[in-house]
Amino acid sequence: MSKVQKKNHHIISIAKPVFGKEEQKEIAKVLNSGMVAQGEWVNKFESEFAKYIGTKYAVQTTSGTTALHLALLSLGIGKGDEVITTPFTFVATSNAILYTGAKPVFVDIEEDTFNIDSNLIERKITKKTKAILLVHLYGCPVNMAKIKKVANKHGLYIVEDAAQAHGAKFKGRKVGSIGDLGCFSFYATKNMTTGEGGMVTTNSFKLAQKMKALRNHGMMELNYKYDFLGYNYCPTNISAALGLVQLKKLDKLNAKRIKNAKYLSRNLKNVKGITLPTIPKNVTHVFHQFTIKINKDFSISRDSFIEHLEKEGIKARVYYPLPLHKQKLYRDLGYKDNLPVVEKIAKEVLSIPVHPSLTKKDLSKIVKSFNLI
Repeated sequence: MSKVQKKNHHIISIAKPVFGKEEQKEIAKVLNSGMVAQGEWVNKFESEFAKYIGTKYAVQTTSGTTALHLALLSLGIGKGDEVITTPFTFVATSNAILYTGAKPVFVDIEEDTFNIDSNLIERKITKKTKAILLVHLYGCPVNMAKIKKVANKHGLYIVEDAAQAHGAKFKGRKVGSIGDLGCFSFYATKNMTTGEGGMVTTNSFKLAQKMKALRNHGMMELNYKYDFLGYNYCPTNISAALGLVQLKKLDKLNAKRIKNAKYLSRNLKNVKGITLPTIPKNVTHVFHQFTIKINKDFSISRDSFIEHLEKEGIKARVYYPLPLHKQKLYRDLGYKDNLPVVEKIAKEVLSIPVHPSLTKKDLSKIVKSFNLI
Protein backbone atom coordinates (compact mmCIF):
# COMPACT_ATOMS: atom_id res chain seq x y z
CA MET A 1 0.00 0.00 0.00
CA SER A 2 1.39 3.41 -1.00
CA LYS A 3 1.78 6.34 1.41
CA VAL A 4 -1.13 8.03 -0.34
CA GLN A 5 -3.34 4.98 0.10
CA LYS A 6 -2.33 4.66 3.76
CA LYS A 7 -3.24 8.29 4.32
CA ASN A 8 -6.67 7.97 2.69
CA HIS A 9 -7.51 4.32 3.37
CA HIS A 10 -10.82 4.71 1.55
CA ILE A 11 -10.23 5.04 -2.19
CA ILE A 12 -13.07 6.47 -4.26
CA SER A 13 -13.01 4.36 -7.42
CA ILE A 14 -14.03 5.55 -10.88
CA ALA A 15 -16.40 2.57 -11.20
CA LYS A 16 -17.75 -0.16 -8.93
CA PRO A 17 -20.18 -2.99 -9.72
CA VAL A 18 -23.07 -3.45 -7.31
CA PHE A 19 -23.78 -7.05 -6.30
CA GLY A 20 -25.92 -8.62 -3.59
CA LYS A 21 -27.19 -11.96 -2.38
CA GLU A 22 -29.70 -12.03 -5.26
CA GLU A 23 -26.92 -12.49 -7.81
CA GLN A 24 -25.32 -15.21 -5.71
CA LYS A 25 -28.60 -17.10 -5.41
CA GLU A 26 -29.33 -16.97 -9.14
CA ILE A 27 -25.83 -18.12 -10.07
CA ALA A 28 -26.12 -20.92 -7.50
CA LYS A 29 -29.28 -22.11 -9.33
CA VAL A 30 -27.28 -22.40 -12.54
CA LEU A 31 -24.43 -24.26 -10.87
CA ASN A 32 -26.84 -26.63 -9.13
CA SER A 33 -28.59 -27.33 -12.42
CA GLY A 34 -25.35 -28.47 -14.03
CA MET A 35 -26.29 -26.51 -17.18
CA VAL A 36 -23.65 -23.81 -17.15
CA ALA A 37 -23.32 -23.29 -20.92
CA GLN A 38 -25.87 -21.46 -23.08
CA GLY A 39 -29.43 -22.51 -22.31
CA GLU A 40 -32.52 -21.64 -20.29
CA TRP A 41 -31.07 -18.60 -18.49
CA VAL A 42 -29.72 -17.13 -21.72
CA ASN A 43 -33.13 -17.46 -23.35
CA LYS A 44 -34.81 -15.77 -20.40
CA PHE A 45 -32.25 -12.96 -20.22
CA GLU A 46 -32.67 -12.25 -23.94
CA SER A 47 -36.43 -12.12 -23.55
CA GLU A 48 -36.35 -9.85 -20.49
CA PHE A 49 -33.74 -7.52 -21.96
CA ALA A 50 -35.67 -7.12 -25.22
CA LYS A 51 -38.80 -6.32 -23.20
CA TYR A 52 -36.90 -3.75 -21.14
CA ILE A 53 -35.37 -1.99 -24.17
CA GLY A 54 -38.60 -2.16 -26.16
CA THR A 55 -37.64 -4.45 -29.03
CA LYS A 56 -39.03 -7.76 -30.20
CA TYR A 57 -35.72 -9.62 -30.00
CA ALA A 58 -32.38 -9.64 -28.22
CA VAL A 59 -29.33 -11.84 -28.82
CA GLN A 60 -26.81 -12.29 -26.01
CA THR A 61 -23.14 -12.62 -26.83
CA THR A 62 -19.77 -12.73 -25.12
CA SER A 63 -18.90 -9.01 -25.07
CA GLY A 64 -19.89 -5.59 -26.33
CA THR A 65 -17.25 -6.01 -29.03
CA THR A 66 -18.69 -9.28 -30.33
CA ALA A 67 -22.16 -7.74 -30.16
CA LEU A 68 -20.98 -5.01 -32.54
CA HIS A 69 -19.30 -7.56 -34.79
CA LEU A 70 -22.42 -9.75 -35.00
CA ALA A 71 -24.63 -6.73 -35.65
CA LEU A 72 -22.54 -5.56 -38.61
CA LEU A 73 -22.17 -9.07 -40.02
CA SER A 74 -25.93 -9.66 -39.83
CA LEU A 75 -26.43 -6.60 -42.06
CA GLY A 76 -24.12 -8.11 -44.67
CA ILE A 77 -21.45 -5.44 -44.17
CA GLY A 78 -18.06 -6.50 -45.45
CA LYS A 79 -15.14 -5.81 -47.74
CA GLY A 80 -15.58 -2.72 -49.91
CA ASP A 81 -18.23 -1.20 -47.64
CA GLU A 82 -17.92 1.93 -45.52
CA VAL A 83 -19.47 2.58 -42.13
CA ILE A 84 -19.69 6.11 -40.70
CA THR A 85 -18.78 6.37 -37.03
CA THR A 86 -17.26 8.54 -34.31
CA PRO A 87 -13.54 8.91 -33.54
CA PHE A 88 -14.31 9.57 -29.86
CA THR A 89 -15.14 6.24 -28.28
CA PHE A 90 -13.55 3.01 -27.08
CA VAL A 91 -11.66 1.38 -29.93
CA ALA A 92 -14.06 -1.61 -30.09
CA THR A 93 -16.56 0.50 -32.04
CA SER A 94 -14.34 1.08 -35.05
CA ASN A 95 -12.43 -2.19 -34.71
CA ALA A 96 -15.68 -4.12 -35.14
CA ILE A 97 -16.02 -2.44 -38.54
CA LEU A 98 -12.48 -3.52 -39.44
CA TYR A 99 -13.29 -7.10 -38.38
CA THR A 100 -15.88 -7.31 -41.16
CA GLY A 101 -13.41 -6.07 -43.77
CA ALA A 102 -15.25 -2.75 -44.11
CA LYS A 103 -13.77 0.72 -43.61
CA PRO A 104 -14.60 3.02 -40.67
CA VAL A 105 -15.23 6.60 -41.82
CA PHE A 106 -14.80 9.09 -39.00
CA VAL A 107 -17.02 12.15 -38.50
CA ASP A 108 -16.21 14.89 -35.98
CA ILE A 109 -18.19 15.31 -32.76
CA GLU A 110 -20.38 17.89 -31.03
CA GLU A 111 -18.46 19.94 -28.50
CA ASP A 112 -21.23 19.90 -25.89
CA THR A 113 -22.45 16.27 -25.97
CA PHE A 114 -19.23 14.60 -27.24
CA ASN A 115 -21.42 12.55 -29.60
CA ILE A 116 -21.11 12.31 -33.40
CA ASP A 117 -22.12 15.55 -35.13
CA SER A 118 -25.12 14.56 -37.24
CA ASN A 119 -24.82 17.79 -39.23
CA LEU A 120 -21.48 16.60 -40.65
CA ILE A 121 -22.47 13.07 -41.64
CA GLU A 122 -23.85 13.71 -45.13
CA ARG A 123 -20.60 15.11 -46.47
CA LYS A 124 -18.88 11.78 -45.63
CA ILE A 125 -21.45 9.58 -47.39
CA THR A 126 -20.32 7.83 -50.60
CA LYS A 127 -21.67 5.05 -52.81
CA LYS A 128 -19.84 2.62 -50.53
CA THR A 129 -21.54 3.79 -47.32
CA LYS A 130 -23.81 1.10 -45.86
CA ALA A 131 -24.43 2.15 -42.26
CA ILE A 132 -24.03 4.70 -39.50
CA LEU A 133 -22.57 3.25 -36.31
CA LEU A 134 -23.17 5.86 -33.61
CA VAL A 135 -22.22 5.84 -29.94
CA HIS A 136 -24.34 7.13 -27.05
CA LEU A 137 -21.20 8.26 -25.25
CA TYR A 138 -20.99 8.39 -21.44
CA GLY A 139 -24.73 7.54 -21.28
CA CYS A 140 -25.91 10.59 -23.26
CA PRO A 141 -28.17 9.71 -26.22
CA VAL A 142 -27.31 10.89 -29.72
CA ASN A 143 -29.95 13.04 -31.47
CA MET A 144 -31.66 10.06 -33.12
CA ALA A 145 -34.19 12.21 -35.01
CA LYS A 146 -31.40 13.81 -37.03
CA ILE A 147 -29.59 10.50 -37.54
CA LYS A 148 -32.76 8.77 -38.78
CA LYS A 149 -33.46 11.62 -41.19
CA VAL A 150 -30.00 11.26 -42.78
CA ALA A 151 -30.14 7.45 -42.80
CA ASN A 152 -33.59 7.34 -44.39
CA LYS A 153 -32.60 9.86 -47.05
CA HIS A 154 -29.59 7.78 -48.11
CA GLY A 155 -30.91 4.27 -47.42
CA LEU A 156 -28.43 3.50 -44.64
CA TYR A 157 -28.65 1.12 -41.70
CA ILE A 158 -28.39 2.54 -38.18
CA VAL A 159 -26.46 0.61 -35.53
CA GLU A 160 -26.57 2.06 -32.02
CA ASP A 161 -23.55 1.43 -29.82
CA ALA A 162 -25.27 1.70 -26.45
CA ALA A 163 -22.47 0.07 -24.48
CA GLN A 164 -22.50 3.00 -22.04
CA ALA A 165 -26.20 3.82 -22.17
CA HIS A 166 -28.35 1.04 -20.67
CA GLY A 167 -31.73 2.62 -19.96
CA ALA A 168 -30.96 5.99 -21.55
CA LYS A 169 -33.85 7.52 -23.53
CA PHE A 170 -34.34 9.78 -26.52
CA LYS A 171 -37.81 11.34 -26.62
CA GLY A 172 -39.13 8.65 -24.32
CA ARG A 173 -37.72 5.69 -26.27
CA LYS A 174 -34.86 3.66 -24.87
CA VAL A 175 -31.69 3.71 -26.92
CA GLY A 176 -31.09 0.42 -28.66
CA SER A 177 -34.71 0.37 -29.87
CA ILE A 178 -34.53 3.25 -32.35
CA GLY A 179 -32.06 2.11 -35.00
CA ASP A 180 -31.97 -1.19 -36.89
CA LEU A 181 -29.78 -2.76 -34.20
CA GLY A 182 -28.67 -1.79 -30.70
CA CYS A 183 -25.46 -3.09 -29.13
CA PHE A 184 -24.81 -3.26 -25.39
CA SER A 185 -21.84 -4.19 -23.22
CA PHE A 186 -22.06 -5.80 -19.80
CA TYR A 187 -18.41 -5.27 -18.91
CA ALA A 188 -17.65 -4.88 -15.18
CA THR A 189 -17.68 -1.06 -15.23
CA LYS A 190 -20.98 -0.63 -17.07
CA ASN A 191 -24.33 0.52 -15.62
CA MET A 192 -25.24 -3.18 -15.34
CA THR A 193 -22.80 -6.05 -15.64
CA THR A 194 -22.38 -9.75 -16.24
CA GLY A 195 -18.62 -9.48 -15.64
CA GLU A 196 -18.08 -9.59 -19.39
CA GLY A 197 -20.77 -9.91 -22.04
CA GLY A 198 -22.94 -8.18 -24.60
CA MET A 199 -26.37 -8.03 -26.25
CA VAL A 200 -27.82 -7.00 -29.59
CA THR A 201 -31.41 -5.75 -29.77
CA THR A 202 -33.59 -5.59 -32.87
CA ASN A 203 -37.15 -5.75 -34.16
CA SER A 204 -36.09 -7.95 -37.09
CA PHE A 205 -36.70 -11.67 -36.72
CA LYS A 206 -34.42 -12.30 -39.71
CA LEU A 207 -31.49 -10.38 -38.22
CA ALA A 208 -31.97 -12.01 -34.80
CA GLN A 209 -31.88 -15.49 -36.33
CA LYS A 210 -28.82 -14.61 -38.41
CA MET A 211 -26.97 -13.40 -35.32
CA LYS A 212 -27.89 -16.49 -33.33
CA ALA A 213 -26.36 -18.61 -36.09
CA LEU A 214 -23.31 -16.37 -36.43
CA ARG A 215 -22.55 -16.63 -32.70
CA ASN A 216 -22.56 -20.44 -32.94
CA HIS A 217 -20.27 -21.21 -35.89
CA GLY A 218 -23.05 -20.64 -38.42
CA MET A 219 -25.43 -23.32 -37.11
CA MET A 220 -29.09 -22.37 -37.54
CA GLU A 221 -30.10 -25.40 -35.45
CA LEU A 222 -28.15 -27.86 -33.31
CA ASN A 223 -27.62 -30.16 -36.31
CA TYR A 224 -23.91 -29.60 -37.03
CA LYS A 225 -24.63 -28.20 -40.48
CA TYR A 226 -22.83 -25.03 -41.48
CA ASP A 227 -23.96 -22.93 -44.44
CA PHE A 228 -21.69 -19.97 -43.72
CA LEU A 229 -18.74 -18.94 -41.56
CA GLY A 230 -19.68 -18.25 -37.98
CA TYR A 231 -17.92 -17.65 -34.68
CA ASN A 232 -17.90 -18.92 -31.12
CA TYR A 233 -19.57 -15.98 -29.38
CA CYS A 234 -21.95 -18.07 -27.27
CA PRO A 235 -22.70 -16.72 -23.77
CA THR A 236 -23.13 -18.84 -20.63
CA ASN A 237 -26.08 -19.41 -18.34
CA ILE A 238 -23.86 -18.07 -15.55
CA SER A 239 -23.46 -14.67 -17.20
CA ALA A 240 -27.16 -14.61 -18.12
CA ALA A 241 -28.15 -15.37 -14.50
CA LEU A 242 -26.07 -12.42 -13.35
CA GLY A 243 -27.62 -10.27 -16.07
CA LEU A 244 -31.18 -11.16 -15.12
CA VAL A 245 -30.68 -9.91 -11.57
CA GLN A 246 -28.72 -6.84 -12.65
CA LEU A 247 -31.45 -5.90 -15.13
CA LYS A 248 -34.01 -5.81 -12.31
CA LYS A 249 -31.76 -3.35 -10.46
CA LEU A 250 -30.84 -1.20 -13.47
CA ASP A 251 -33.44 1.55 -13.12
CA LYS A 252 -32.64 1.97 -9.43
CA LEU A 253 -28.89 2.05 -10.13
CA ASN A 254 -29.38 4.57 -12.94
CA ALA A 255 -31.53 6.75 -10.69
CA LYS A 256 -28.67 6.86 -8.17
CA ARG A 257 -26.21 7.83 -10.94
CA ILE A 258 -28.52 10.63 -12.05
CA LYS A 259 -28.93 11.83 -8.45
CA ASN A 260 -25.15 11.81 -7.96
CA ALA A 261 -24.68 13.71 -11.22
CA LYS A 262 -27.16 16.37 -10.09
CA TYR A 263 -25.28 16.77 -6.82
CA LEU A 264 -21.95 17.17 -8.60
CA SER A 265 -23.38 19.64 -11.13
CA ARG A 266 -25.09 21.69 -8.43
CA ASN A 267 -21.98 21.92 -6.28
CA LEU A 268 -19.39 22.41 -9.02
CA LYS A 269 -21.26 24.97 -11.12
CA ASN A 270 -19.25 27.90 -9.77
CA VAL A 271 -15.81 26.34 -10.23
CA LYS A 272 -13.89 28.50 -12.66
CA GLY A 273 -12.31 26.77 -15.64
CA ILE A 274 -14.53 23.70 -15.93
CA THR A 275 -17.53 22.89 -18.11
CA LEU A 276 -20.11 20.52 -16.65
CA PRO A 277 -21.86 17.76 -18.66
CA THR A 278 -24.60 18.87 -21.04
CA ILE A 279 -28.01 17.21 -20.90
CA PRO A 280 -29.84 17.88 -24.20
CA LYS A 281 -33.60 18.39 -24.29
CA ASN A 282 -35.80 15.30 -24.61
CA VAL A 283 -33.17 12.85 -23.35
CA THR A 284 -32.54 10.79 -20.23
CA HIS A 285 -28.79 10.77 -19.60
CA VAL A 286 -27.80 7.77 -17.45
CA PHE A 287 -24.29 8.98 -16.57
CA HIS A 288 -22.12 5.99 -17.22
CA GLN A 289 -19.49 8.68 -16.75
CA PHE A 290 -19.64 12.21 -15.34
CA THR A 291 -17.32 13.97 -17.75
CA ILE A 292 -16.24 17.55 -17.32
CA LYS A 293 -14.05 19.71 -19.54
CA ILE A 294 -11.05 21.46 -18.05
CA ASN A 295 -10.02 24.60 -19.91
CA LYS A 296 -7.20 27.14 -19.67
CA ASP A 297 -9.00 29.13 -16.97
CA PHE A 298 -8.71 26.25 -14.49
CA SER A 299 -6.04 26.83 -11.85
CA ILE A 300 -3.85 23.85 -12.83
CA SER A 301 -3.42 21.53 -15.81
CA ARG A 302 -5.58 18.45 -16.28
CA ASP A 303 -2.65 16.09 -15.58
CA SER A 304 -1.76 17.99 -12.41
CA PHE A 305 -5.38 17.87 -11.28
CA ILE A 306 -5.50 14.10 -11.82
CA GLU A 307 -2.39 13.80 -9.62
CA HIS A 308 -4.08 16.01 -7.02
CA LEU A 309 -7.19 13.79 -7.01
CA GLU A 310 -5.02 10.70 -6.71
CA LYS A 311 -3.39 12.14 -3.59
CA GLU A 312 -6.87 12.75 -2.18
CA GLY A 313 -7.79 9.12 -2.84
CA ILE A 314 -10.09 9.91 -5.77
CA LYS A 315 -9.74 8.02 -9.02
CA ALA A 316 -10.34 10.00 -12.22
CA ARG A 317 -9.83 8.94 -15.84
CA VAL A 318 -9.53 10.47 -19.28
CA TYR A 319 -11.96 8.79 -21.67
CA TYR A 320 -10.41 9.13 -24.26
CA PRO A 321 -6.95 10.78 -24.47
CA LEU A 322 -6.27 10.07 -28.16
CA PRO A 323 -9.02 10.05 -30.83
CA LEU A 324 -9.19 6.89 -32.91
CA HIS A 325 -8.03 8.50 -36.16
CA LYS A 326 -4.83 9.55 -34.33
CA GLN A 327 -4.08 6.05 -32.99
CA LYS A 328 -1.10 4.23 -34.52
CA LEU A 329 -3.38 1.41 -35.67
CA TYR A 330 -5.39 3.81 -37.82
CA ARG A 331 -2.47 6.00 -38.86
CA ASP A 332 -0.81 2.85 -40.21
CA LEU A 333 -3.99 2.16 -42.17
CA GLY A 334 -3.64 5.55 -43.84
CA TYR A 335 -6.00 7.71 -41.79
CA LYS A 336 -5.10 11.41 -42.00
CA ASP A 337 -8.39 13.03 -40.98
CA ASN A 338 -8.49 16.59 -39.74
CA LEU A 339 -11.17 16.57 -37.02
CA PRO A 340 -10.60 19.72 -34.96
CA VAL A 341 -13.39 19.39 -32.39
CA VAL A 342 -12.51 15.90 -31.19
CA GLU A 343 -8.80 16.75 -31.15
CA LYS A 344 -9.56 19.71 -28.88
CA ILE A 345 -12.01 17.83 -26.65
CA ALA A 346 -9.61 14.91 -26.07
CA LYS A 347 -7.23 17.36 -24.38
CA GLU A 348 -9.93 18.71 -22.06
CA VAL A 349 -12.19 15.87 -20.86
CA LEU A 350 -11.94 14.29 -17.45
CA SER A 351 -14.32 11.76 -15.90
CA ILE A 352 -14.82 11.81 -12.14
CA PRO A 353 -16.69 9.22 -10.02
CA VAL A 354 -20.49 9.15 -10.34
CA HIS A 355 -21.29 5.46 -9.79
CA PRO A 356 -24.16 4.37 -7.52
CA SER A 357 -21.91 3.10 -4.70
CA LEU A 358 -20.79 6.63 -3.82
CA THR A 359 -21.82 7.82 -0.36
CA LYS A 360 -22.72 11.39 0.61
CA LYS A 361 -19.29 11.61 2.21
CA ASP A 362 -17.65 10.48 -1.05
CA LEU A 363 -19.56 13.07 -3.09
CA SER A 364 -18.71 15.81 -0.62
CA LYS A 365 -15.04 14.85 -0.77
CA ILE A 366 -15.04 14.96 -4.58
CA VAL A 367 -16.55 18.45 -4.54
CA LYS A 368 -14.12 19.68 -1.86
CA SER A 369 -11.16 18.39 -3.86
CA PHE A 370 -11.86 21.13 -6.44
CA ASN A 371 -11.46 23.76 -3.74
CA LEU A 372 -8.19 22.39 -2.36
CA ILE A 373 -6.01 23.40 -5.29
